[in-house]
Amino acid sequence: MAAPGPAVGSGTVETCGLDQILEALKLLLSPGGSGSSSLQITKHDILLATLKSNLSALEDKLLKDPQWKKLKLLRDEIVNKAEWPQNSVDITWSFTSQALLLLLCLKETMIRLAAAFNPGKPNPRTPEVAPALSPDTLSISQQKMVQSVLQFVVILGVCPYLMPGVGVPLRYRTEFGAVVQDIVRLDVAPHATQRLYTSCKALLSVGQHTSLGSLIFCRHFGDIAAGLCQLGFCPTKKPLTAMEEVLTEEERTVSRGALRDLLDQVYQPLAVRELLILQGGPPQSCTDVKTQLKCRAPAWLRHLCGQLLSERLMRPSGVQAVVQGILEGAGAGAAGGSDAEATAADWKKCDLIAKILAACPQQSLSPESYYRNICPQILDLFHFQDKLTVQQFQRVATTTFITMSREQPQLAAKYLFQPMLAPLHRCLNTAEVPENDIVPGTILVSEEELSRCIEDVFKVYVVGNEPLTVLLDSLLPVLGVLFSLYCFTKQSVSHISDEDEDETLYQKLSSEQSQVEHLGDLLSHCQECGLAGDFFIFCLKELTHLAMESEAELKPFSSKSLLELEQHHAILVESQERKLLVLQLLAVLCERMSEQIFTNITQVVDFVAATLQRACVSLAHEAESTVESQTLSMSMGLVAVMLGGAVQLKSSDFVVLKQLLPLLEKVSNTYPDPVIQELAADLRITISTHGAFSTETVTVAAQSTLNKKDTEGKIGEQQISCNRYTEVAQRHLEQQLSCEQSSQTGQESNVAFIPMGINEPSTTANQQSGSITTEQFQEVLLSAYDPQIPARAAALRTLSCWIEQREAKALESQEQLLKIFLENLEHEDSFVYLSAIQGVALLSDVYPEKILVDLLAQYDSGKDKYTPETRMKVGEVLMRIVRALGDMVSKYREPLIHTFLRGVKDPDGIHRASSLANLGELCQHLDFLLGPVIHEVTTCLIAVAKTDHEVQVRRAAIHVIVLLLRGLSQKATEVLRDVLKDLYHLLKHVVRLESDDVAKLHAQLALEELDEIMRNFLFPPQKLEKKIMVLP
Repeated sequence: MAAPGPAVGSGTVETCGLDQILEALKLLLSPGGSGSSSLQITKHDILLATLKSNLSALEDKLLKDPQWKKLKLLRDEIVNKAEWPQNSVDITWSFTSQALLLLLCLKETMIRLAAAFNPGKPNPRTPEVAPALSPDTLSISQQKMVQSVLQFVVILGVCPYLMPGVGVPLRYRTEFGAVVQDIVRLDVAPHATQRLYTSCKALLSVGQHTSLGSLIFCRHFGDIAAGLCQLGFCPTKKPLTAMEEVLTEEERTVSRGALRDLLDQVYQPLAVRELLILQGGPPQSCTDVKTQLKCRAPAWLRHLCGQLLSERLMRPSGVQAVVQGILEGAGAGAAGGSDAEATAADWKKCDLIAKILAACPQQSLSPESYYRNICPQILDLFHFQDKLTVQQFQRVATTTFITMSREQPQLAAKYLFQPMLAPLHRCLNTAEVPENDIVPGTILVSEEELSRCIEDVFKVYVVGNEPLTVLLDSLLPVLGVLFSLYCFTKQSVSHISDEDEDETLYQKLSSEQSQVEHLGDLLSHCQECGLAGDFFIFCLKELTHLAMESEAELKPFSSKSLLELEQHHAILVESQERKLLVLQLLAVLCERMSEQIFTNITQVVDFVAATLQRACVSLAHEAESTVESQTLSMSMGLVAVMLGGAVQLKSSDFVVLKQLLPLLEKVSNTYPDPVIQELAADLRITISTHGAFSTETVTVAAQSTLNKKDTEGKIGEQQISCNRYTEVAQRHLEQQLSCEQSSQTGQESNVAFIPMGINEPSTTANQQSGSITTEQFQEVLLSAYDPQIPARAAALRTLSCWIEQREAKALESQEQLLKIFLENLEHEDSFVYLSAIQGVALLSDVYPEKILVDLLAQYDSGKDKYTPETRMKVGEVLMRIVRALGDMVSKYREPLIHTFLRGVKDPDGIHRASSLANLGELCQHLDFLLGPVIHEVTTCLIAVAKTDHEVQVRRAAIHVIVLLLRGLSQKATEVLRDVLKDLYHLLKHVVRLESDDVAKLHAQLALEELDEIMRNFLFPPQKLEKKIMVLP
């Protein structure tokens, strides 16, 4: 490098041309001419030799070529002003210094050319001619050359000197970067920190020119920002002396200021994206654990980036910058596509942004001040107009709404919902102002503002679809306004009324009628979700309530005050208007809704209950009418249809139906119509017996409700069935009467009714197959629902005995018997449910394929369907089935073992223990068939024994191992050869560390079993036997 000459002022040095400086840059990057493509394939020694050769060629050109004299003088001027060492033993730093000097020369030349440029006035005769370009404008090829030089400067002068975890490591970017990382010498002068400071300072100086700054910061902003973060904020390990200090405190302060100025000047989404990259964890290529720890950003950098990001967020339009920075960082176009993975990733990004925006940063004074500044910007996201990213911004805004409402409901209601719903509240408040106080022509809410408000409501409440309390509470006051707007938009040209009509009354009635019809239209679209049915039942209950109020209001009112009389009259008029409105609503709903308005059994029961309640109110006030009698008959006929088989009822449905029992009893005792009385009584009996006992009255009511003309054969079959039930009921009643008579004559008879064949088990046991009659079978079925526990248990035992004896009548009714047994499983008395368990087990032994699937589904269901006690009883049934099947259980290995393994993950500890017990019983019978699933079973047992927090579950897991070893015996060394060592370590772990004594005892027993097995395997017993070989 030439020695620096005397200082020359900028006015005495002639301006150098851009072409000459760019040629010098091209010479510095040769060979290749196009930049870094040829150098990327070189290795360490070749790269060093190439850099050294290019530096020598540039220096020779500057010293010997007279045409480069201007450039040499300009460079000498820059060198004299520069405050960093340009020469070093490290060739990479010498190369970087020369490149920085040429870039500074380029910047200085472009400034001088622009200052001397005088474009002149445009010619008005040729306005179509383009104006002359400024001489400092770079062509596309020149810009590419400058970009290549900048890439070399950053790779050689910035990236190698970043600390581990600061920015993306150079070796993970390109293969060329890995080569550069190895050839940079950090042990020679100048110091690495001084080199980084020099490079960043020079690049910032070059970037002060607008054209050059856009080239630098669009591609290298992240690396420069990482360098400034390290220079200005990296903590020193210990106090340094003036001799040891690489950077002065003034230089660190300058670096901090430069970083903040740079962040304020660049495109804010770019700043956010790069700060997130700096703050983030290791890059994707860091797969090794040790490498990940090295690549992780240090704590001071994560804290700094978080602080800087919070400052970006708190700036004006900071929310939009953060959203754009995160979305554009992952590719804005991908999120708008139709690909399922892109859509899912987009939702994850939106959730991430929502969490970031909802979290109050430490720089904020309080959550309220943060929400006060941020919430208006979040509302503005709904109105973003860019077509490419509008969906993403709306998703972010909706998700942020929901997240803030969940975390800070009060602040969200104040700063989000109140401003968003302000136009609707304005309409609501205006509705309370008298019309005389409003000046005609006053615009309370503009159409544009109201439309925007409704669109925002749709995006939050419909698209968000989160039933949060704050959302529902904020929407409830303005529902009336929304409904009025809906009616207004649906309004058509009204009919012209006659001149002699009262115009005010006509407008009021027509307005109410139209609103009711519009409400009916809305509810007609909500039948599938059950909303229409719920509203219909609500109107029925409201009608009953109004009927009760009407009776109270009709009482004589005695008051001497005219004002009180007028107020009472106004209350009566308002009550009548409300009653008429309810009736009008019911009429529209009955007209608009289909017969499928009720979507579940609960709604039907609520409808019948409302009808029965209204009938009871009418009876109390002696206001029974023909219409109410018909309605009552229709509602009870609906129940009869359900009980008659039109709907497949479950045990849970009968629990809902039992809510009708008190009302049916009241109707059967007080209603004057004997037909309705009889039907109410029969329905009550049918519901109480879960449909096992029915009368002809219920069947006839069901047929009349369905309005179907069945064939004579079907009617005859139903009559025969009803007659059979009637005969059984009559026989039951006669025996009860005989018992009562015997008790009245002084004989104590506390024995419950027991059907024939049940109280004589010896006779029943001796019956041959097919000897039981239909009447006996129906009688026993009826007794299975007897309220007396001994009679019910005896009936269940008799049915089990018939199944065991393969009675044809019993086997033909397997589905009915299974239903009876499963319903009795829920009985609280052990005598009853144990008999039911035995019956299900015997029935499963006969038809395992049909019944085992249903039992496994019931056992595998959650708490919302069956109680834990019922699931435990089903588990006992499954254990008995496994024992009964024996070796045949291998056919059902897959569903059984998968159900039990899933049961081990159940939240209920009792169910987990039950599943483990069943798993142990199953493993005892599988033997060698346990091989394909032995790893799953062993992993499950080890995890439960070590991590489960409930003692009884850990005991069960160890007990499974005991049963497994005990069942396999000498075959354990073959079946468990891959997991035997793991089981041994588990048992030793339990013996040493388990706090429960019972679990330790189980583990000790298992170790003894294992010891016995291994002793017999290693030292088989000697047998004195003589072998006789037959030679061929």
